[in-house]
Amino acid sequence: MKIAIGCDHGGFPLKDTVIESVKAAGHEVIDVGTYTAESVDFPDFAKKVGEKIQSGEASRGILICGSGIGASIAANKMKGIYASICHDTYSAAQGVQHDAMNVLCLGGRVIGPELVKVIVPAFLNARYEGDDKGGERLARRVGKIKAIEEENQ
Repeated sequence: MKIAIGCDHGGFPLKDTVIESVKAAGHEVIDVGTYTAESVDFPDFAKKVGEKIQSGEASRGILICGSGIGASIAANKMKGIYASICHDTYSAAQGVQHDAMNVLCLGGRVIGPELVKVIVPAFLNARYEGDDKGGERLARRVGKIKAIEEENQ
């Protein structure tokens, strides 16, 4: 898979660890910035990651800001982007499996590199189960999320 990665200055210290974790899991990185620790605005990078997914250039994305919260809020404003802050492996995998999450948000001031090394693979190795036999319940719920999105354009 191609994974779009973006961060602001608050997430920049974890960015290299995220990139290394994505590559170690056998995936390709699309780095949309930032490229320095200078202060920048997280919505700009949430938009860049979201656009890579919307265009089909990337299958999933990872955003890193100071807390992960702002990046998650900004990314979720984009159609077809389902982002969540996850600071544990269960949520990172289950968000994909049950909720079709396609953007993982991390807090660079909340978690450290060792946690990134287990959360990122949990996110990348998970697959949405709503299309599987017996996944009707999951598909129904994700369908309702998409309906809310359509109603509020």
